[in-house]
Amino acid sequence: MKFQDITAEMLPLVGGKGANLGVLTRAGMPVPPGFCLTTEAYRRVAGAAGLESVLDALSRTAPGDTVALAELAGRARALVLAAPVPDDIAQAVRQSAGEAVAVRSSATAEDLPDASFAGQQDTYLNVIGPDAVLDAVRRCWASLWTDRAVAYRAANGIDHGAVHLAVVIQEMVQSEVAGVMFTANPVTGRRHEVVIDASPGLGEAVVSGAVNPDHFVVSPSKKITERRLGDKLMAVRSLPGGGTEQRTVQSVPDDGTEQVGGRACLSDEQVVALARLGARVEDHYGSPQDTEWAIDASGTLWLTQARPITTLYPLPEGKDGLRVYFNFSLAQGLHRPITPMGIWAFRTLASSVPLVYGRPVGYWPGGTTPLAEPGMRLFADITGIMRSRAGRAIFPRMLDVMETRSAVVLRGLFDDKRLSLTQPSPLPALRRALRIAIRYRIPGRLVQAVVRPETSHQRVAWVGDRIRERLAPPAGMTPAQRLDHVERVLSTRVLPMMPNIVPGPLAGGLMLGLAGRLLRGRVKPGELLAVLRGLPNNVTTEMDLALWHAATRIRADEPSARALSGPALPEGELPPVLRKELTEFLAKYGHRAVAEIDLGVPRWSDDPSHVLGVLANYLRLDDPALAPDTQFARGAREAEAMVDTLARRAGMLRGRVVRFALHRARELVGYREMPKNYLILALAEMRRQIATVGVELAGKGLLASPDDVFMLGLPEVRAALGGTDQRELVARRRATYEREMRRRHLPRVLLSDGTEPEAVGAAPPTEGALTGTPASPGTLTGTARVVLDPVGAHLEPGEILVAPSTDPGWTPLFLTAGALVMEMGGANSHGAVVAREYGIPAVVGVAQATSRITTGQKITVDGTSGAVILDPPSEAPPSS
Repeated sequence: MKFQDITAEMLPLVGGKGANLGVLTRAGMPVPPGFCLTTEAYRRVAGAAGLESVLDALSRTAPGDTVALAELAGRARALVLAAPVPDDIAQAVRQSAGEAVAVRSSATAEDLPDASFAGQQDTYLNVIGPDAVLDAVRRCWASLWTDRAVAYRAANGIDHGAVHLAVVIQEMVQSEVAGVMFTANPVTGRRHEVVIDASPGLGEAVVSGAVNPDHFVVSPSKKITERRLGDKLMAVRSLPGGGTEQRTVQSVPDDGTEQVGGRACLSDEQVVALARLGARVEDHYGSPQDTEWAIDASGTLWLTQARPITTLYPLPEGKDGLRVYFNFSLAQGLHRPITPMGIWAFRTLASSVPLVYGRPVGYWPGGTTPLAEPGMRLFADITGIMRSRAGRAIFPRMLDVMETRSAVVLRGLFDDKRLSLTQPSPLPALRRALRIAIRYRIPGRLVQAVVRPETSHQRVAWVGDRIRERLAPPAGMTPAQRLDHVERVLSTRVLPMMPNIVPGPLAGGLMLGLAGRLLRGRVKPGELLAVLRGLPNNVTTEMDLALWHAATRIRADEPSARALSGPALPEGELPPVLRKELTEFLAKYGHRAVAEIDLGVPRWSDDPSHVLGVLANYLRLDDPALAPDTQFARGAREAEAMVDTLARRAGMLRGRVVRFALHRARELVGYREMPKNYLILALAEMRRQIATVGVELAGKGLLASPDDVFMLGLPEVRAALGGTDQRELVARRRATYEREMRRRHLPRVLLSDGTEPEAVGAAPPTEGALTGTPASPGTLTGTARVVLDPVGAHLEPGEILVAPSTDPGWTPLFLTAGALVMEMGGANSHGAVVAREYGIPAVVGVAQATSRITTGQKITVDGTSGAVILDPPSEAPPSS
């Protein structure tokens, strides 16, 4: 038998392992003979089954309605099983029935990067006889409608009617040893490192997780670097009349029974042979592969499955040698992908960095901006920093207060011999720093900020005025001139202004550090951080409180309060008071947004629905003690009290210095949010200019809709203005963007060989507890609410917000949160700062928090020690 289509006119198999095996057979791989029923065969049977009513009902069923989904899945299975099989298909299946075969399903929706369908459909092993094979094929087709498959598709937003199934009928390998092999390490991400799990008998024992298999890791040079033996106390074996059985295996041989125990079921030679086969398969397809294999009684190695490993994080485009990439997106609180226009904007902004130290635009060692965008996220190539003595000293320390876990990961790479120092002298870095300091008169302005803090406020206002002047577009611009204006602003007119703001918050940080040194040995964990509660001069806090005050005025107006509590209304139909409050808020803060560092994301002024949702949440807060302005004021009082406490503890003379330093820290640190605020202001205005061009392109039919312009970079928009139809390119990119929106796992640090250093040698967390970085002191036990996207999220007062990361678009949720847990961040990251200002406990940098904590679960957040204690999970609603 050969892998083939039933008839020549049938469509080839779309995706799935069957197509892979057919190609591998033709490529001379050791694949057992077999026969492939394409998806066209399923389409013909399903078309006669009458599934239309089921599909219609499924389209109207909520993903969380498991009872209804299961009932509809049962109806679909029954219809498929009862449907007649066309004669040509039945005859081909009967003819394919060998002495013993495996009947395996292969769905077109398998192997998505955000939803692996492996195991959702059924496989039947050791099927004997034509009638049994045809029955197994029917059941494979019907397994597209198992309860678990239907629920999984519903949860992942996959159209049930668009998924089809191929069936592979494959000669059965009666294996002595079998298992799975990944040609890239699925845990660490390291490419070309082969991972093998093996156990006696059929591979089903390993695939199903029913046995603790032997585990081998083979390096790219084909050296076995890890060997961990499992107990292998069970094996799956074929029965003479068909089907399989699970057989208990003795750990010590006594009467000829299978022996496992402390001996590996594969020899070193077999492990290396498997790794070489895996390399051949990967080379053939050009991507890492997830394979199944078997070794029969004669010692012949068979490949029984091959499909891509799509859960690996994409690699940056190749450069020579080992490179280190830092996930800038995550460090900025952005979990979602960035639009192509947003990526272009950041590349353009980055090109202006050399202007800060007096170099021309785009001047970078090597000639290119050190940015990469695998997975539509922004990564910074920090290889030069990691090879520099000054970089190693400074960059991780900066991350200690911004993104602590990343700092730990980077320090763990210092001993990697592949990243030896190439810049042992700190002089080049010192010269650049000195050039910047002189250019922006930073030393004098630091002293000025400490002596007269009001000068920092004046300088921040001056920078804001200059930036607004530079953003204003000339009147009567053509679309091409608008694009020129956007490029000019982002490449030269925004970023070089930001160092003028730095002396104020930098002076505040230095004052806080000075107080810490003077109090060394006399300060308890969390006390210095408590001084930063209720900070003045923080634009994000001011924004959140402005929204709260708007909510209090709306509450007093019955029509407005009723409008917010009912169904959503179009903006033009809002009651007068609500419209006035919304208009005034957006006039000052409408340039902000969730995921606001992405120029391609709508601003609140474009779509105020998120703001209206937050206002509605605020109206549900009835306890005056939990009012955000009350909490903010309480935090400020507690901070001042802590200043007094620490000053007294320091002694008479030293206490005066401590008091002065801490007061200056409170006055100045809040300005740290202003550079980003001005940057977002610039992005919002440039977005408005590009959107205007998008309207014109859509009107000419060169884009399907005006917003499609953000799925292009500026050069591609210029090409569209010249007449190039970009609709197909936009469609491809939008599909990729939507797929990446569903990606859950993102690496903090990524090496160019695919390795995620954080996963290498990671110890499992302590049972019942998660650990992270203490960010805001205090302890709270409450109900967790896991939120992956703040848009439309509801947070009951006092609930504990559990999030992957946050940016200013999240902070309105903090006003009702009782505590905060974040997967990303450090003690001075955005979420930590806001949590401290509102006086709620916070722990950040908690690995896998959103997957290990479930909505509705009781947890305790200790913001002083950095621990998150979990109660056993209970039945809970799905995450928001």
